[in-house]
Amino acid sequence: MPKQVDYEERRRRIADAVCTLIARSGMEAVSLRDVAAQAEVSMGAVQRCFRTKEDMLLFALEHISRHVTERAGLRIAAASRPQAASTLLSHTLTEIALLDEESATRARVWLAFATRAPAGEKLAAVLHDTYAELHDLIAWLIRYGQSTREVPQHLDPDREAHTLLALADGLTVHVLAGHHSPATARAVLRRGVDQLLEDPVGHG
Repeated sequence: MPKQVDYEERRRRIADAVCTLIARSGMEAVSLRDVAAQAEVSMGAVQRCFRTKEDMLLFALEHISRHVTERAGLRIAAASRPQAASTLLSHTLTEIALLDEESATRARVWLAFATRAPAGEKLAAVLHDTYAELHDLIAWLIRYGQSTREVPQHLDPDREAHTLLALADGLTVHVLAGHHSPATARAVLRRGVDQLLEDPVGHG
């Protein structure tokens, strides 16, 4: 009896291979032959999963985007008891900034896709949707903080979410460039959250 092929699992395996190659050598390293070798599948198997290289890159970006948004959400869902909004915000922003050692590869891949996005409408759309999801998550946490009286009531959650998301995203680049260590980047994020909680008059 012919062996059943789990195409979704194979597509994810190929996406992981794409991300590994990008993190190691940049976007130019993504060739059909090298992806097949990294994923330990035949070139024909890659072609059966993806019609074009752009389709393969798009799926890889969607794959890593899901991971980023899911990890940020899971950090909240995994809380065993109600936690302070400041704690949830700090932990969530740390996940978004991809600061831990496990996320270093994803950070390099994310930056590579962000650099390529202006030349690819579909890639840009995935990045846009991912940032929108992360923005909504941060804004929800700020509203939660307002409901517990930790966050000043006069602050606009959407505006503050834009600021915090930009801070986290910028720190991803700074850590990759060696301007910050993960530890100092976490400290910057904590200061950003502390300033939000302590702001008596809002940002003008």
